[in-house]
Amino acid sequence: MKFLLKWKTIGEGTCNSNFFLIFSMADQDITCRDCGNSFAFTEGEQEFYATKELSPPQRCKDCRAARKAERFSSREMHAAVCAKCGADCEVPFKPRPVEEGGKPVLCKECFMAERGAA
Repeated sequence: MKFLLKWKTIGEGTCNSNFFLIFSMADQDITCRDCGNSFAFTEGEQEFYATKELSPPQRCKDCRAARKAERFSSREMHAAVCAKCGADCEVPFKPRPVEEGGKPVLCKECFMAERGAA
């Protein structure tokens, strides 16, 4: 397993450079800050987190999923009409009319269709 460590150096009178060191890391056991259970932070997860410059997780997968579900369930939804197909839909932001500088709102199906075409 390879572990990437990135740091910046500023040399004397030279340009800034990014360097990467590669280490071998073993699985780590981490205690979840919410439930107190121990979970494995695998070598592959460590490599992913390092390449994205993320700090190690503090919660197990179940607690992370529960927090994510809680965030999404408490979002206020707003009624809108799809600018493409005219269907009624709900969006997680308050849509503004185009006349007031807002952008056209798309329902999930039209949004995904346009996203796939791009």
